Amino acid sequence: MKPAPFDVVEASRRVWLRDWNSEAASGMAVFTAILRSFQLLNDDVQRVMRSHDLTFARYEVLAWLATDPDSSVTLSWISKTLRIPPATVTDIIDRLEQDGLVRRAAHPTDARTTLAVITARGRKVARNATSDLNTEVYERIGLSETQRDQLIELLAELRASGNEFDVERSRQVIDDLG
Repeated sequence: MKPAPFDVVEASRRVWLRDWNSEAASGMAVFTAILRSFQLLNDDVQRVMRSHDLTFARYEVLAWLATDPDSSVTLSWISKTLRIPPATVTDIIDRLEQDGLVRRAAHPTDARTTLAVITARGRKVARNATSDLNTEVYERIGLSETQRDQLIELLAELRASGNEFDVERSRQVIDDLG
């Protein structure tokens, strides 16, 4: 796709500044810049996902399973951690299971709980998809390492202010994940 002849975010910010206050203008610009950046990156990610016959949601589940020391997690953990409704988790696991990438297993100590367990084929698909995402999308993001770190910090603050995660517990939980 050809680049636009001007920066739509900056043009919109100027219109907002003319008609509204600077806080509203900068807030609109932040939202629009994040949304347009998401759209650009998402197009690249979806192209890679299609080449592996995955959606990003299915890939995300596989990637977590592939990095888990036990190669398994509960369906409720997937729902809570990835912020996916339980019915959608069921659909994702159904599809991954149909494709031979995961299998369901009974929890060893809780009969009410089901585990998703990655298969050898699922591990291979996750590894290949991750490799392609790294080389075709993540390593090509047009920011320096320092800029990436700054952006990650700023977006973490934005997400925390939106109550996306428990700020007080986050570091400890991440440390516990290993």
